[in-house]
Amino acid sequence: MDALFHMQTVLIILAGAVATYLTRVGGYVFITRMKRIPPRAEAALNAVPAAVLTTLVAPAAVTGGLDVSLTMAVAFLLGLRMALLPMLAVGWITVMILRHFIG
Repeated sequence: MDALFHMQTVLIILAGAVATYLTRVGGYVFITRMKRIPPRAEAALNAVPAAVLTTLVAPAAVTGGLDVSLTMAVAFLLGLRMALLPMLAVGWITVMILRHFIG
């Protein structure tokens, strides 16, 4: 190992940090300079939470195995009727049971 950090890795991390900072600050500046938010921009902003949730859940549902997919289906159905904490508890119990029996 020649060096503790490779320069390319450090530059990638710094570029990612700068890009993250600029997108956050840019969004804030963009919204604060508007007198009112146009309906299309508001619709796009309202879609962000669902898009982020999908990007977090979809890979696990596809590659996580049968136990994870079944647990997500159970959690989805429970989430339509229950509060967050009971849904998480039942989902946790479900995945533990399925992992015990399915593997």
